Amino acid sequence: MSLVSPLLQSSADDSTLRDTEYHRVALVVQYVGTHFHGWQRQPRERTVQGDIETAIASVLGVPVTLCGAGRTDTGVHAAAQVAHFSAPTLIPAYRWASILNSRLSADIVIRGSAVVPDDWHAQFSAQWRRYRYTLYTHPVPNLFIRPFSWHYYYESLSTTRMQAALDPLVGYNDLTAFQRSGSKRSHAWVELQSAQCERRDPFITVELQANGFLYGMVRLLMGILVQVGRGLLSVEEFTHLWQSQQRERVKYAAPASGLCLLRVGYDVFPFESDIWYDTQPHFNLPQLSPAIAV
Repeated sequence: MSLVSPLLQSSADDSTLRDTEYHRVALVVQYVGTHFHGWQRQPRERTVQGDIETAIASVLGVPVTLCGAGRTDTGVHAAAQVAHFSAPTLIPAYRWASILNSRLSADIVIRGSAVVPDDWHAQFSAQWRRYRYTLYTHPVPNLFIRPFSWHYYYESLSTTRMQAALDPLVGYNDLTAFQRSGSKRSHAWVELQSAQCERRDPFITVELQANGFLYGMVRLLMGILVQVGRGLLSVEEFTHLWQSQQRERVKYAAPASGLCLLRVGYDVFPFESDIWYDTQPHFNLPQLSPAIAV
């Protein structure tokens, strides 16, 4: 049986379709960003927004606009991106997850769908976004880890120094030093709510939570934070660099493969925590002895 209602197969100017009631549907979206040119729809490029909008349109028979909580860059992943669109009420909101998953490629999964109030907005209702960056520090490459990490094994990194450098960033600060050119924002002030660096050998993760992020901010920050971890840049020098807005000294962006939009927070959110809260697993390799019994 077709998932497309005969009602929705009418043309866009059909009076039956015009009179149909609509509601707002929220989605929790997970994707591997490797083969996408970012989230935002772009002509002649494959994007996450574009793929999902095409799938929704294949059901409704008319173009739709999908609004996301944030715009991830080319190659960046998302464990729980959030988006919304308007859809006829005759398709229950909870069914959209399975409907879309049957039409999307293997590198996108809709983890949940639910109805939200008409004034709820995936971007503007969000209270915070949280990103995780993963470094893999073992000298031996691992093919199954490579797509989701930066293989950084050249020098040992001190997570103590890295955390000390992150601590002064928490608060409301001008982070011009970590903003890529081309941003349309009128200012570079960011309320960073949390910044945590943790080692789980051979992995180091940095998690940043803020009300919003600048264009390219996390990758630029990580690119120079590893210099602090190596001891090439002191904590004091790092702090002075961003407080004095020395953008010219931040020359290298960390690879996109290590970055993941972990989750987005709302005052009103219709999903259970297992749908969205911590859905990018931590890598955890066992500490193996020289002789391994089989």
